[in-house]
Order: sequence, then C-alpha cells, then structure tokens
Amino acid sequence: MKALKLLVLMVSVGALFTFSSCGGGGTTPEPITDQQLTKLTKTWKLTAVTLDGATMAAFYKVTGTDQFKLTITGTKGQTSFAYTTTGNPPSGSVWKGTSDWKFGTDPLTMIKRDLALTTPLDVTYTVTTTTLEIRFTFTGAGYTNQGRTEQTNGAWVFTFGL
Repeated sequence: MKALKLLVLMVSVGALFTFSSCGGGGTTPEPITDQQLTKLTKTWKLTAVTLDGATMAAFYKVTGTDQFKLTITGTKGQTSFAYTTTGNPPSGSVWKGTSDWKFGTDPLTMIKRDLALTTPLDVTYTVTTTTLEIRFTFTGAGYTNQGRTEQTNGAWVFTFGL
C-alpha cells in the first residue's frame, strides 16, 4: 500500500512537471517583411543621385523647397504597398508620382516597383534607421508628361536621408 501511494505521488509529480512546461509561453518573431516595412515606411529626402555614375543632382533636386522626396507607406501583413514622390523633374522622371511595390525574392534587399507594368521594375535597396539607397536600371522614356529618354536610360542610384 505504501508503495502504491509512493508510485501515485511520483506519477503526479512527474505529470505536474511535464504539463507545466507545455504552454506556448514564447512569442512568434515578427516576419522579415514586416520588419523591413517598418524601416522603409518614412518620408525620405534625396541626398544624392547618379545615373551611370554621373551626378544628376541638377535634375533631381537634393536641397531646397523642390527637393525630391519619396514617401513609402504600407500595412504590416499585406503583400503590396504604396509610394508617392514629390519634387519630380518636369521631364524624364524615372519615378511615377504614385505607384505600388512589393518585396522581391529577398525582402532584405529586393523590391519590385510599379506592379501595373508588364514587367515591374526590379530594385535593390539598403536601409538603415536614417538612410535608404535604391538602385535600379531604367529603360524607356520616363513617366507621364516626361518624354526625354536621354536622361532616363541607365543604372540609377538614389540615396536618401531623413
């Protein structure tokens, strides 16, 4: 009888330890896309811009009231997001005034911009808490009311700050 009581006590204590450690208690880490969206969702001010290595600061203003700005918005958990620009040059811009984007195959470095295009624009980016660099190769005449191609085709690098 004493042995039976001891056995029941040991089984009860064992069950207590077993079931007390089960209970979800941990948190699910935030998805990488949501983490990156948090870093990107800001109004970015252009600080430098190049086309094929040559400065385009006279074309896209990096200072003043007409400074080029990129505003990225979005909601965590969604798959596509929006951007708007202000301070676009009067002709030959490689940016739409407003469009959409989504993360590419590597959300840490890649996005696809202007999703309505037959082939959305592949963009690579690097972001910190205070800087954003965007790189892409553009071909075409530019967007709405922007007909010159001589200043749009090529490898673009846009550097932004806050």
